Amino acid sequence: MADIVGDGFIKVYAVLTIANIAAPTVAELNAGLKLQDKITKDGLIGFRPETADVDTTALDSDFDTVLGGRASFSGMMLRIKKQDGTDTIYNTLVRRYRFYTVIRRSVDEGTAWTIADKVAVHPVECGETAWVDPEPNTLERFEVPLKPYLTPNLRAVVA
Repeated sequence: MADIVGDGFIKVYAVLTIANIAAPTVAELNAGLKLQDKITKDGLIGFRPETADVDTTALDSDFDTVLGGRASFSGMMLRIKKQDGTDTIYNTLVRRYRFYTVIRRSVDEGTAWTIADKVAVHPVECGETAWVDPEPNTLERFEVPLKPYLTPNLRAVVA
């Protein structure tokens, strides 16, 4: 097996409507808003689940034991490069706006959505947009905190 280089192999869309998050359709995804070309190289933040521990250690145990508990996401956000003129992303991803963040990995980002693509679908609600503090030699950027409001499907397959 060969290693997969991540650069250029992540597609991220904001999709307004998905009937079945386990099987989004090509048409639903094509109706979404392309984000990956406006997200900074370090701007897909917090899309890594964490699993809580459930302590199962008994009083007579001489070793701590645990089982997996609830999964959660913390600090989910998008860091986006501000665009001049009409900035569709900035104007769309406003506080309380709900959409699905759809992420496809390991396929060239320029490849069209295809039946059988493996994707992660995150139902999220936007928090308040925050400007990134200015720095020399960088673009204007803003961050959109995202709140998962339903259970995501991390192993969805495009229908």
